[in-house]
Amino acid sequence: MIRVHSLEQSRAQRVVWLLEELGEPYELVTYRRDPRTLRAPAALREVHPLGKSPVISDEARDGRVIAESGAIFDYLLARHPDSDLVPVPGSQAHEAYRFWLHHAEGSAMPPLVMSLVFSRLGRAPVPALIRPVGALLAKGVWRAYLGPELATLRDFWEASLDDGWFAGEAFSVADIQMSFPVLAMDARGDLQKAPRLQAFLAAIRARPAYQRAVAQAGEFGRLG
Repeated sequence: MIRVHSLEQSRAQRVVWLLEELGEPYELVTYRRDPRTLRAPAALREVHPLGKSPVISDEARDGRVIAESGAIFDYLLARHPDSDLVPVPGSQAHEAYRFWLHHAEGSAMPPLVMSLVFSRLGRAPVPALIRPVGALLAKGVWRAYLGPELATLRDFWEASLDDGWFAGEAFSVADIQMSFPVLAMDARGDLQKAPRLQAFLAAIRARPAYQRAVAQAGEFGRLG
């Protein structure tokens, strides 16, 4: 049995979704964020020293702990070598799948996380006396870097969805991995001029496995 250690409003939802697509039994353990800092509780550090989510433990292997989304996906997919969620190795779709699997965390999420952090510089828990300075700093960073960077990412994703899915004509794990940054950008209200990305979200939300995952773990929305 796979145990998913899921922080609310986190990337762990993708792991639950993958398990639902694979039809593999799992147990969900949910952790609540600190309402002021949005950080994970100390209890997650008892599972993994970094205290991050997602983390899974494989109870059939003496509670073996696996962290990081990509590593978790690889671990789960290795248990289902015949799954059609991964394109045929050597194909163009497989090359695209590998790119998006790494792009989601390597290039897409850092500016989205930075955007969240800077958006909170003008409010608690930042001390009241320096909140005005924090707000000005956030605006400057947004204009100079984050705004243009996120627009570039959005336009790149939009142009890459010629066939409806990130790795070609068929749904794959690449789409599960990319769902979180797309949902994060949608939560910011940045997809109004991105019809393909809107269609992508509609398509994943129509999948029964996605609906079951959302029923269990929720769907990501704007934090804070």
